[in-house]
This record gives sequence, C-alpha cells and structure tokens, in this order.
Amino acid sequence: MQKVYLIFLSLVFFTLNFVQAQTYSIVIKGGHVIDPKNNLNGVMDVAILDGKIAQVGKNIDTKGAAQVVNAKGMYVTPGLIDIHSHNFFGTEPNHAYSNGFNALPPDGFTFRNGVTTVVDCGGAGWRSFPTFKQNVIDNSKTRVLSFLNIVGEGMRGGAYEQNTQDMDAKMTALVAKQHKNYIVGVKVAHYEGPEWTPVDRAVEAGNMANIPVIIDFGGSNPPLSIEELFMKHLRPGDIYTHAFGQLATREAIVDTASKKVKPFVWEAQKRGIIFDVGYGGISFAFSQAVPALKNGFYPNTISTDIHTGSMNNAMKDMLTTMSKFLIMGMELQPVIQASTWNSAKAIKREELGHLSVGALADVAVLTLRNGKFGYFDYTGYKLEGNKRLECEMTIRDGKIVYDLNGIASPLVVPQKPAAASR
Repeated sequence: MQKVYLIFLSLVFFTLNFVQAQTYSIVIKGGHVIDPKNNLNGVMDVAILDGKIAQVGKNIDTKGAAQVVNAKGMYVTPGLIDIHSHNFFGTEPNHAYSNGFNALPPDGFTFRNGVTTVVDCGGAGWRSFPTFKQNVIDNSKTRVLSFLNIVGEGMRGGAYEQNTQDMDAKMTALVAKQHKNYIVGVKVAHYEGPEWTPVDRAVEAGNMANIPVIIDFGGSNPPLSIEELFMKHLRPGDIYTHAFGQLATREAIVDTASKKVKPFVWEAQKRGIIFDVGYGGISFAFSQAVPALKNGFYPNTISTDIHTGSMNNAMKDMLTTMSKFLIMGMELQPVIQASTWNSAKAIKREELGHLSVGALADVAVLTLRNGKFGYFDYTGYKLEGNKRLECEMTIRDGKIVYDLNGIASPLVVPQKPAAASR
C-alpha cells in the first residue's frame, strides 16, 4: 500500500512539474512590439498559450516554452488584416472574381506577408456565397471573411454587375444575417450607370443586417458626385475604397489643379466615412496619394485589392502597399494601425487586430530593411525609397504558419508526405 502511495505521489509531482514546465507554447523575445489598440510601441516580449496572447511585457521567462522566437531587431505586430482582397477563386470561365480565374487562393499570398485575415470584397453575392464558403472559407488556414456583393450573382463582370434587378437588399441582408460569422458588410462595385440604385440598395441591406457598406465607386460619365455620395447616401462607418484613385470616370479626392484635398472630403472623414486604400490594378495613383499625405490626409485603412492582375503589377502585396505609405511620409505606427486595429474596427471585428491578453494569437513579425527600393504606380510614376517592410514570421491562432529564416527554436518541420501525395 505504501508503495502504491509513493507511486501516486511521484505521478502527482511529475504532473505538476510538467504543467509548470509547459509555461507557454511560444515566446517571442526581444522584438519591438507595435500594438496601436493598447498604445504599445517598444521592445518587449510576447507569450502565447492555447492559441491566445498570454502575456506582453519585459523579460518573460522562456523556461519550459515549447518554442522561442528570436525577434531582436524586428517588429512584432498584430496579424495584418486586408479588408479588400479577392479570394473567390475557381474554375468557371467568364466568372471573373466570382468562382473564376481572377481571384486568388488566400493561403498562398497571405502568411508570407504577415496577413492573417482577409475580407473577400464582393466576389460572392447572396446566390453564390454558399459555394464561396464551402470551397474557400472552409478550406483556408487564413481567416477569410466577406463583403457580400449587392448583386446576387456576385462579381461575375460584364452585364451581371449592371443588372439592378439582381440587386436585392432583402436577400442580401438575409444571407448576411444567416452567415454573420463570416459576412462583415455589403459591397458595391463596377456599376456604370448614373443612378444611385446600387448604393442605395446596399445601404438598405446594411441597415437591415446592421453591417457597413464598402463602395468601389465610379463608372458613370460624367462622374457622379462623391460629395453627394458621402453626405447624402453613405452612413458613418461606411467605407470608401480606392480612395487614392485618379480615373476619368471617378471624381478624385484631391483637386488636381490645387493639389489640395477637397474640403468636403475632410468633412466626410470627420463624419465617420472610412477612407480605404484598396490599391488594385489602376485604383491608386501617386498623383493623389502624395499630395493627400502632404496635406495631412491619411487613409483610415490600408488594403490591397489583390487579384491576379494587381499582384503582378504595381501593387504587388500588402507589405509593398504599406511600404509605399512609409516612403510617402507616414510613420510606422500609423501604418501598422491602418493595417490592423483600424481595419478590425471597420469590419466590426474588434476581437482582431491587437495583442491584448486573451486575444486570438494572430501575430506578424516584420523587418524594416534599409536599402534602395523603387516604388511605382500604374501610370509609370516612380518614387525611390530607402526602406521596405518584409515578413519574417506569421502566427495564426497561436501556431507558426510562416517562418522565413527559421527564427523559431526548435523549428517545426512539416511531416513527410505520403508517397502518393508528394
């Protein structure tokens, strides 16, 4: 009996020591933490346990941690959130960004950029959302959310996106409420007529589902008034994407003669309209962005509008887009804020975009490389800069999903695939 009792005590002692030893799953050591929500901007450590942020502070003990990440000389931020992305990829001909060839499978382009959350921007409408969820959302390691297109067919291109009869506010709101864990807003895009019907139907759906609207505006010739859009049709919290575009069919926010931000644009931002970059293929021009930033007008949110066209042209990716704002004069902290916490607030997902204790452990570890870099826009205008953001590591839900240079110790090596699936 005594022997059994001693064995029992030994097991208890071993268990207690084991639990104590397994302090954290990951400790990120010595990085410069930038967490805008919590006003953190300095060198400290971040500890992760059970998929959550467990501690942020100085000199966190790594004893017993399953992995330690050496982030000295690097920046540690919340996982980046790209609120304008196109991820409803598929194999259907002539479906554009809705189960078609123009969109991208997210996992191939997110983690290598520190992005842990994307919002597909209108690829799916209420008819096609179930396919998008089954094919993309449910099969991605990236967190994939959605702005639901006011067009039931989604972003199929051509005549589909001009069909006001398919812009059904009630069905859009119904599907948004049915899938509220994934749908964060309503999208308007690519309409070429002079009517306000798409915007008004989207706002109607937004009101019914209590979600924001994101507007890819322009297409009418002559262009519709963006002052009327901001002041008479949109609500505080609605999002104006492609904010720095300069196209013949879209009124610009900067007066091209005076190089000044138009007074009503300032008023709209104060009113609560969210100005999003939404870089895209031809929806960002330095001729708008440079004078806007010189005027002190900054975007609320930074996003890519990434698709098969934009990623291989001037836009490239999330970190290149963020780097452009750095070289135009934004400081690093507001650039990070516009790519994390501001984005989370814009889509009403305030559980994301920060490193608060208890928050989901989505983390990006970035470097700011010095050198000589060229940044150009689709017009061919080029700026040279001496810095570029690069991603060293991405952590999603407390697991390392990307490690560029093996800064985690020990490394996690993928299991050897079966012969049939190599």
